[in-house]
Amino acid sequence: MLDGGVTQEGILHHSARLWLDDTFDFRCSEELDCFTRCCRDVSIVLTPYDVLRMKKALHLDSTEFLERYTILRCTKQQKLPVVLLKMNASDKRCPFVTEKGCSIYPHRPWACRLYPLGLAEPDLPDAAAHQFYFVLRENLCHGHGKGKPRSVRDWIASQAIDVFEMMSEPFQELMRNEFWQRGEPLQPAKLEMYLMACYDLDRFRRFVFETRFCQLFDVDEGRLEAIRGDDEELLVFAMEWLLFSLFNKKTMRLKVSVHSTLEGAGEIPTLQVKHHGS
Repeated sequence: MLDGGVTQEGILHHSARLWLDDTFDFRCSEELDCFTRCCRDVSIVLTPYDVLRMKKALHLDSTEFLERYTILRCTKQQKLPVVLLKMNASDKRCPFVTEKGCSIYPHRPWACRLYPLGLAEPDLPDAAAHQFYFVLRENLCHGHGKGKPRSVRDWIASQAIDVFEMMSEPFQELMRNEFWQRGEPLQPAKLEMYLMACYDLDRFRRFVFETRFCQLFDVDEGRLEAIRGDDEELLVFAMEWLLFSLFNKKTMRLKVSVHSTLEGAGEIPTLQVKHHGS
Protein backbone atom coordinates (compact mmCIF):
# COMPACT_ATOMS: atom_id res chain seq x y z
CA MET A 1 0.00 0.00 0.00
CA LEU A 2 1.38 3.37 -0.99
CA ASP A 3 0.17 6.46 0.78
CA GLY A 4 0.50 9.37 -1.60
CA GLY A 5 -2.40 11.41 -0.31
CA VAL A 6 -4.88 9.06 -1.96
CA THR A 7 -7.93 8.42 0.20
CA GLN A 8 -10.18 5.37 0.17
CA GLU A 9 -13.22 7.59 -0.37
CA GLY A 10 -11.57 9.28 -3.33
CA ILE A 11 -10.67 5.95 -4.91
CA LEU A 12 -14.14 4.48 -4.50
CA HIS A 13 -15.92 7.53 -5.91
CA HIS A 14 -13.54 9.01 -8.48
CA SER A 15 -11.08 6.38 -9.76
CA ALA A 16 -11.78 4.43 -12.93
CA ARG A 17 -12.24 0.78 -12.00
CA LEU A 18 -10.06 -1.67 -13.86
CA TRP A 19 -10.63 -5.40 -14.16
CA LEU A 20 -8.13 -8.05 -15.17
CA ASP A 21 -8.60 -7.65 -18.93
CA ASP A 22 -8.69 -3.84 -18.91
CA THR A 23 -5.56 -2.07 -20.15
CA PHE A 24 -3.40 0.85 -19.06
CA ASP A 25 -0.34 2.56 -20.55
CA PHE A 26 2.77 2.84 -18.36
CA ARG A 27 6.53 2.47 -18.46
CA CYS A 28 9.24 2.73 -15.78
CA SER A 29 12.93 2.91 -16.75
CA GLU A 30 16.20 4.71 -16.03
CA GLU A 31 15.58 6.84 -19.11
CA LEU A 32 12.76 8.72 -17.43
CA ASP A 33 13.64 11.84 -15.41
CA CYS A 34 11.40 10.66 -12.58
CA PHE A 35 13.25 7.35 -12.08
CA THR A 36 13.24 6.32 -8.35
CA ARG A 37 11.31 9.45 -7.27
CA CYS A 38 8.40 7.22 -6.25
CA CYS A 39 10.79 5.59 -3.75
CA ARG A 40 10.90 8.68 -1.54
CA ASP A 41 8.69 9.88 1.34
CA VAL A 42 6.03 7.19 0.98
CA SER A 43 4.29 4.86 3.44
CA ILE A 44 4.74 1.29 2.29
CA VAL A 45 2.81 -1.22 4.36
CA LEU A 46 4.63 -4.53 4.45
CA THR A 47 2.76 -7.82 4.41
CA PRO A 48 4.09 -10.83 6.33
CA TYR A 49 5.30 -12.33 3.04
CA ASP A 50 7.04 -9.05 2.13
CA VAL A 51 9.02 -9.23 5.37
CA LEU A 52 9.84 -12.89 4.76
CA ARG A 53 11.20 -12.20 1.26
CA MET A 54 13.15 -9.09 2.22
CA LYS A 55 14.84 -10.49 5.32
CA LYS A 56 15.90 -13.59 3.36
CA ALA A 57 17.29 -11.47 0.53
CA LEU A 58 19.35 -9.47 3.04
CA HIS A 59 20.42 -12.62 4.96
CA LEU A 60 19.06 -11.18 8.18
CA ASP A 61 17.24 -12.68 11.12
CA SER A 62 13.64 -11.42 11.06
CA THR A 63 14.07 -9.66 14.41
CA GLU A 64 17.09 -7.75 13.13
CA PHE A 65 15.31 -6.85 9.88
CA LEU A 66 12.31 -5.48 11.78
CA GLU A 67 14.51 -3.44 14.11
CA ARG A 68 16.60 -1.95 11.30
CA TYR A 69 14.12 -1.39 8.50
CA THR A 70 10.59 -1.07 9.86
CA ILE A 71 8.37 0.98 12.13
CA LEU A 72 4.99 0.15 13.70
CA ARG A 73 1.91 2.30 13.25
CA CYS A 74 -1.63 1.67 14.45
CA THR A 75 -4.66 1.83 12.18
CA LYS A 76 -7.36 4.17 13.46
CA GLN A 77 -10.25 1.81 12.71
CA GLN A 78 -8.85 -1.48 13.98
CA LYS A 79 -6.32 -0.24 16.53
CA LEU A 80 -3.98 -2.79 14.99
CA PRO A 81 -0.29 -2.15 14.39
CA VAL A 82 0.85 -2.32 10.78
CA VAL A 83 4.46 -2.71 9.74
CA LEU A 84 5.83 0.10 7.55
CA LEU A 85 9.11 0.23 5.68
CA LYS A 86 11.32 2.81 7.38
CA MET A 87 12.57 5.58 5.11
CA ASN A 88 16.06 7.04 5.55
CA ALA A 89 16.03 9.82 8.13
CA SER A 90 18.26 12.11 6.04
CA ASP A 91 16.42 12.20 2.71
CA LYS A 92 13.28 10.10 3.32
CA ARG A 93 14.32 7.68 0.58
CA CYS A 94 13.75 3.95 0.70
CA PRO A 95 16.86 2.38 2.24
CA PHE A 96 17.11 -0.06 -0.68
CA VAL A 97 16.93 2.38 -3.59
CA THR A 98 20.07 3.33 -5.51
CA GLU A 99 20.74 5.49 -8.55
CA LYS A 100 20.31 2.36 -10.66
CA GLY A 101 17.05 1.40 -8.99
CA CYS A 102 16.01 -1.07 -6.32
CA SER A 103 18.88 -3.08 -4.83
CA ILE A 104 16.51 -5.90 -3.79
CA TYR A 105 14.33 -5.73 -6.89
CA PRO A 106 13.52 -9.49 -7.14
CA HIS A 107 12.30 -9.34 -3.53
CA ARG A 108 10.64 -5.91 -3.49
CA PRO A 109 7.34 -5.58 -1.58
CA TRP A 110 3.91 -6.28 -3.04
CA ALA A 111 2.96 -2.58 -3.17
CA CYS A 112 6.08 -1.73 -5.18
CA ARG A 113 5.38 -4.57 -7.61
CA LEU A 114 1.80 -3.49 -8.18
CA TYR A 115 2.62 0.20 -8.81
CA PRO A 116 1.26 2.15 -10.68
CA LEU A 117 -1.78 0.04 -9.96
CA GLY A 118 -3.63 0.05 -6.67
CA LEU A 119 -6.08 -2.53 -5.38
CA ALA A 120 -9.25 -1.35 -3.66
CA GLU A 121 -11.42 -3.54 -1.48
CA PRO A 122 -14.71 -1.82 -0.55
CA ASP A 123 -15.83 -2.34 3.02
CA LEU A 124 -18.48 -4.93 2.19
CA PRO A 125 -19.21 -8.41 3.54
CA ASP A 126 -18.32 -9.83 0.13
CA ALA A 127 -15.48 -7.39 -0.54
CA ALA A 128 -13.36 -9.96 -2.37
CA ALA A 129 -16.01 -10.21 -5.10
CA HIS A 130 -16.01 -6.42 -5.52
CA GLN A 131 -12.33 -5.60 -5.33
CA PHE A 132 -10.98 -3.68 -8.30
CA TYR A 133 -7.74 -2.18 -9.58
CA PHE A 134 -7.12 1.48 -10.35
CA VAL A 135 -4.24 3.54 -11.70
CA LEU A 136 -2.32 5.76 -9.27
CA ARG A 137 -1.57 9.00 -11.13
CA GLU A 138 0.92 11.13 -9.24
CA ASN A 139 2.56 14.30 -10.50
CA LEU A 140 6.03 12.97 -9.70
CA CYS A 141 5.57 9.99 -12.07
CA HIS A 142 6.18 10.69 -15.77
CA GLY A 143 5.76 7.09 -16.97
CA HIS A 144 2.07 7.30 -17.83
CA GLY A 145 1.38 7.24 -21.56
CA LYS A 146 5.00 6.25 -22.27
CA GLY A 147 4.59 2.50 -22.77
CA LYS A 148 2.52 0.04 -24.73
CA PRO A 149 -1.00 -0.69 -23.49
CA ARG A 150 -1.06 -3.83 -21.38
CA SER A 151 -3.74 -5.58 -19.43
CA VAL A 152 -3.94 -5.72 -15.66
CA ARG A 153 -3.68 -9.51 -15.97
CA ASP A 154 -0.40 -9.25 -17.93
CA TRP A 155 1.03 -6.74 -15.46
CA ILE A 156 0.27 -9.02 -12.53
CA ALA A 157 1.98 -11.92 -14.29
CA SER A 158 5.05 -9.92 -15.36
CA GLN A 159 5.61 -8.61 -11.81
CA ALA A 160 5.12 -12.04 -10.15
CA ILE A 161 2.34 -10.53 -8.08
CA ASP A 162 0.37 -13.76 -8.20
CA VAL A 163 3.03 -15.47 -6.05
CA PHE A 164 2.73 -12.75 -3.42
CA GLU A 165 -1.06 -12.91 -3.47
CA MET A 166 -1.01 -16.69 -3.11
CA MET A 167 1.37 -16.52 -0.15
CA SER A 168 -0.69 -13.74 1.41
CA GLU A 169 -3.97 -15.65 1.28
CA PRO A 170 -3.53 -17.28 4.75
CA PHE A 171 -2.91 -13.80 6.21
CA GLN A 172 -5.96 -12.44 4.38
CA GLU A 173 -8.04 -15.26 5.83
CA LEU A 174 -6.87 -14.21 9.27
CA MET A 175 -7.74 -10.58 8.59
CA ARG A 176 -11.24 -11.45 7.34
CA ASN A 177 -12.22 -12.60 10.81
CA GLU A 178 -15.20 -10.64 12.13
CA PHE A 179 -13.21 -9.65 15.23
CA TRP A 180 -11.39 -6.93 13.30
CA GLN A 181 -14.64 -5.37 12.11
CA ARG A 182 -15.57 -4.61 15.70
CA GLY A 183 -12.50 -2.42 16.10
CA GLU A 184 -11.54 -3.96 19.42
CA PRO A 185 -7.86 -3.87 20.40
CA LEU A 186 -5.99 -7.10 21.04
CA GLN A 187 -4.89 -7.70 24.59
CA PRO A 188 -1.12 -7.15 25.03
CA ALA A 189 -0.21 -10.86 25.12
CA LYS A 190 -2.26 -11.60 22.02
CA LEU A 191 -0.90 -8.53 20.26
CA GLU A 192 2.65 -9.73 20.93
CA MET A 193 1.72 -13.15 19.54
CA TYR A 194 0.15 -11.56 16.45
CA LEU A 195 3.23 -9.46 15.66
CA MET A 196 5.62 -12.34 16.24
CA ALA A 197 3.73 -14.93 14.17
CA CYS A 198 3.02 -12.54 11.30
CA TYR A 199 6.33 -10.73 10.97
CA ASP A 200 9.05 -12.08 13.26
CA LEU A 201 9.18 -15.59 11.81
CA ASP A 202 12.59 -16.56 13.15
CA ARG A 203 11.39 -15.78 16.65
CA PHE A 204 8.17 -17.68 15.97
CA ARG A 205 10.24 -20.68 14.92
CA ARG A 206 12.03 -20.54 18.28
CA PHE A 207 8.63 -20.31 19.93
CA VAL A 208 7.62 -23.58 18.29
CA PHE A 209 10.82 -25.52 18.93
CA GLU A 210 12.16 -24.02 22.16
CA THR A 211 9.00 -24.01 24.30
CA ARG A 212 6.56 -26.77 25.28
CA PHE A 213 4.70 -26.23 22.02
CA CYS A 214 5.53 -29.63 20.52
CA GLN A 215 4.66 -31.35 23.79
CA LEU A 216 1.20 -29.80 23.79
CA PHE A 217 0.16 -29.79 20.15
CA ASP A 218 -0.25 -32.69 17.78
CA VAL A 219 1.73 -31.67 14.70
CA ASP A 220 2.81 -34.19 12.09
CA GLU A 221 6.54 -34.94 12.20
CA GLY A 222 6.82 -34.25 8.48
CA ARG A 223 5.32 -30.82 8.91
CA LEU A 224 7.55 -30.03 11.85
CA GLU A 225 10.55 -30.89 9.70
CA ALA A 226 9.23 -28.65 6.92
CA ILE A 227 8.69 -25.60 9.12
CA ARG A 228 12.10 -26.10 10.73
CA GLY A 229 13.82 -25.08 7.51
CA ASP A 230 11.22 -23.56 5.19
CA ASP A 231 10.04 -20.01 5.91
CA GLU A 232 7.08 -20.25 3.52
CA GLU A 233 5.79 -23.36 5.27
CA LEU A 234 6.39 -21.67 8.61
CA LEU A 235 4.36 -18.62 7.61
CA VAL A 236 1.33 -20.74 6.67
CA PHE A 237 1.67 -22.63 9.95
CA ALA A 238 1.92 -19.34 11.86
CA MET A 239 -1.37 -18.12 10.37
CA GLU A 240 -3.06 -21.37 11.43
CA TRP A 241 -1.66 -20.89 14.92
CA LEU A 242 -3.05 -17.34 15.09
CA LEU A 243 -6.50 -18.48 14.03
CA PHE A 244 -6.37 -20.93 16.91
CA SER A 245 -4.74 -18.76 19.57
CA LEU A 246 -6.63 -15.53 18.80
CA PHE A 247 -10.03 -16.80 17.69
CA ASN A 248 -10.27 -20.41 18.94
CA LYS A 249 -10.57 -21.79 15.40
CA LYS A 250 -10.00 -25.54 15.11
CA THR A 251 -6.78 -25.20 13.11
CA MET A 252 -4.56 -26.86 15.75
CA ARG A 253 -4.96 -30.13 17.65
CA LEU A 254 -3.95 -30.66 21.25
CA LYS A 255 -2.31 -33.98 22.06
CA VAL A 256 -4.65 -36.48 23.63
CA SER A 257 -2.64 -36.46 26.86
CA VAL A 258 -3.30 -32.76 27.48
CA HIS A 259 -6.60 -32.25 25.65
CA SER A 260 -9.01 -33.11 28.45
CA THR A 261 -7.28 -30.97 31.09
CA LEU A 262 -7.02 -27.85 28.95
CA GLU A 263 -10.43 -28.25 27.36
CA GLY A 264 -12.03 -28.67 30.76
CA ALA A 265 -10.41 -25.47 31.93
CA GLY A 266 -11.46 -23.68 28.72
CA GLU A 267 -7.93 -22.42 28.23
CA ILE A 268 -5.36 -22.22 25.48
CA PRO A 269 -1.84 -23.12 26.61
CA THR A 270 0.29 -20.18 27.71
CA LEU A 271 3.80 -20.39 26.30
CA GLN A 272 6.78 -18.08 26.50
CA VAL A 273 9.21 -17.48 23.68
CA LYS A 274 12.86 -16.60 24.04
CA HIS A 275 13.60 -13.14 22.75
CA HIS A 276 16.23 -12.41 20.13
CA GLY A 277 19.70 -12.77 21.55
CA SER A 278 18.59 -14.52 24.74
